[in-house]
Amino acid sequence: MKLRLPLYLRVWLAVIAAVAVLTIAFGALWQAYREQVRSEQSTPPREIILRNEAGDVLGQGTLQRPRVPGQGLVIDVPMKDGRTIVVQIPPRPRRAGEGPPGVGPFLPGGPTGLFWLLGIVAIAVVIATYPFIRRLTHRLENLRTGVERWGEGDLAARVDQSGTDEVAFLAARFNHAAERVETLVKSHKSLLANASHELRSPLARIRMGMELMDGPPTPTQRQEILRSIAELDQLIDEILLASRLDARESDVGTFEPVDLTGLAAEESARSGAELVIDGGEVVQANGVVKLLRRAVRNLLENARRYTTGPVEIDVRREGGYAVVRVADRGPGVPPPQRERIFEPFYRLPGASEREGGVGLGLALVRSIAQRHHGTVHCEDREGGGAVFVLRLPA
Repeated sequence: MKLRLPLYLRVWLAVIAAVAVLTIAFGALWQAYREQVRSEQSTPPREIILRNEAGDVLGQGTLQRPRVPGQGLVIDVPMKDGRTIVVQIPPRPRRAGEGPPGVGPFLPGGPTGLFWLLGIVAIAVVIATYPFIRRLTHRLENLRTGVERWGEGDLAARVDQSGTDEVAFLAARFNHAAERVETLVKSHKSLLANASHELRSPLARIRMGMELMDGPPTPTQRQEILRSIAELDQLIDEILLASRLDARESDVGTFEPVDLTGLAAEESARSGAELVIDGGEVVQANGVVKLLRRAVRNLLENARRYTTGPVEIDVRREGGYAVVRVADRGPGVPPPQRERIFEPFYRLPGASEREGGVGLGLALVRSIAQRHHGTVHCEDREGGGAVFVLRLPA
């Protein structure tokens, strides 16, 4: 089995190896430099002349031996009478604690000073870098552990994203992606569970109608079966559209300029709503015709389902946006529920039993608005009721 060292040990050993190589290389270069300096500083031969008070030359010689650090100068001077005088120049006095010139236990001139100095520097670098390397690799290990947990199926796994460096940025991006995937998976699970529940109702009615039939179906039975089939078909269509809108890579159609004024006029005539146009201006938006038609139709059907009076649809241009407002005179939406009503299969308490519907209409409107880089929200209507505002880039 191949031995695999932890990341922090590998990084630390790499730092130690780099320091060792630099130390050896620097030591070799420094030693070569010292040898060159010594050869250049060797005392060259010099002429020594001794004279008496009258200026007569008593003897002369040549300085043959170089100056040795710490020993001063020693010169042999032959005299004219055959004698040889030894001239010695002692080194200068040293202060207390001062070593020989250019030599010391921790200075580059001593026998081991260079290696001592480089060794201390190397040890200091190794010790100082260990905490930083260990901290960095510890965060990488936490990131790896979190990714492994998430990959094993724990979609709630997150990693520590403290800090401002690249590791913190990577951890933050991973947490963001993990949160989006977890939300998407939960949304799909909820969609499947709620769809399964909603599909049971029309299927149960169809089955019960078939079981109660004795001979050809009566007009009432036939009408009930057709209504259940239509409800089932609409539910399946909405579920498929919601799944396609959730998959961002799916092709939902061709974007082109859409006449929202004409589209709203057609849908208001179909549903019996009252169309309000400010100044007769034609308002256009860039989008997919069938999706924008579905959004407007869902808003009108939702308003008609809950209103006790006429439904109004208003199309106008506000700045760089095309705004569609659908207003009703229904009971309105309580402020705490104005965001939740756009969640798939969520309905106000009692609405499913009283008004029907499966709770996907407004969720589809929000998904369509987001696909067109727009927004949708609900607000109060003056005098009672609710106003749903669809805002799209014009």
